[in-house]
Amino acid sequence: MLRLQKEIVHLQMMVLRKEAFTDAELIHSLMTNTGTEAAIRFLYREHFELLSRYILNNSGNEQDAEDIFQEAIVAFINLVQAGKFRGESSIRTFLFSLNKNIWLNELKRKGRAMIREEKYEKQNEQQEVTADIIMEVQQTKVELMKVIEELGENCKKILLLFYFENRSMKEIVAHLPYENEQVVRNKKSKCLKKLEQLITNNTNLYRQLKNYLHG
Repeated sequence: MLRLQKEIVHLQMMVLRKEAFTDAELIHSLMTNTGTEAAIRFLYREHFELLSRYILNNSGNEQDAEDIFQEAIVAFINLVQAGKFRGESSIRTFLFSLNKNIWLNELKRKGRAMIREEKYEKQNEQQEVTADIIMEVQQTKVELMKVIEELGENCKKILLLFYFENRSMKEIVAHLPYENEQVVRNKKSKCLKKLEQLITNNTNLYRQLKNYLHG
């Protein structure tokens, strides 16, 4: 098989002699292995232009046309020698159909490979974006905590207990020296307003704070 493919390539490059075959003569030549080289030269001369034009007009290039033509010829010869070519259509029609089917299968294969590649790239991009977002959030959280530290111990406790630990006002009162829940609410409001003033000019910090407030 490999030798035959190499032979086809070689024959395509040489000056073609003008052998002529009827369909019946060509089939006989291939089946009996007599005049095979001449038969292959004839197939190339008579059919390559038509078959290659189909490939070029359907998303293929010249190399694709050469490769698919070779596959079609090899497949045709194998079918003839196996006695599976019944001659229900002309050799020209049969080769065109064979060439077309091989190319369509190749396009499907390439399409599946491209889809897999695009899916892989998309997954990588999503992973990279997700990692970037996580790093940004973590960094912003660290910066936000630094600002909260500047508010003083009581403000820090109130904001962390309420927004980060989801504690109720009743629970927060137990951790701080305030008389009742209303006093804690008032203090929380003042602490939050002060925090917003400190980070108003920092878009990332302000956005992160809003996420905590409305999360």
